[in-house]
Amino acid sequence: MQNKYNKLIAYFEENMPVAESELHYENPYQLLVAVILSAQCTDKRVNMTTPLFFQRFPDAKSLSEASVDEIFTIIKSISYPNNKSKNLLGMSKVLVEKFDGVVPDDVEMLQILPGVGRKTANVVASVAFNKPAMAVDTHVFRVSARIGLTINAKNPLDTEKQLIRYIPESIIPKAHHWLILHGRYVCKARKPNCNECGITDICDHYQSIVKNS
Repeated sequence: MQNKYNKLIAYFEENMPVAESELHYENPYQLLVAVILSAQCTDKRVNMTTPLFFQRFPDAKSLSEASVDEIFTIIKSISYPNNKSKNLLGMSKVLVEKFDGVVPDDVEMLQILPGVGRKTANVVASVAFNKPAMAVDTHVFRVSARIGLTINAKNPLDTEKQLIRYIPESIIPKAHHWLILHGRYVCKARKPNCNECGITDICDHYQSIVKNS
């Protein structure tokens, strides 16, 4: 298994040396808001929405003083705007009350905030603070299983534990984006572009196609 990971890492280090979030943000607060908004929504749509949002609510304090209706008006084009409006308001209030408006860099502390589950906490810790946190979204969960990086992972936490066992701590933040971007643009859910993929030699899914063809 380690050999498979080594080949994967070598490929992406050469072909995608820079791998970053496609969300637009300038500080940890903005990233946290953007990640909450991005749940089951495209980064493109989030990036269209956040400029006005951050103009109106430039920090946690201003957001904590808003109403759910004010937030909803700005994010109504985002998926699940009702729930996200409530979560954003709740998140900002706790951020102000418990953390003086400063986004914590610890995964467990981040999960105290309303609307912040483990995936969101890992993204913020990894992207904003370069912590070795492996966020597992739908792309990472699917791609890891399809390639064969994970074995019988039943949920995102299973996937996370298996990935960090084999990926060096120093590149976990970047590896997270490798898998996301590979899943978004090459190893797509319904129709993976195997002809464009550079890691077919270590991919269980591709090898099974070749074997059965």
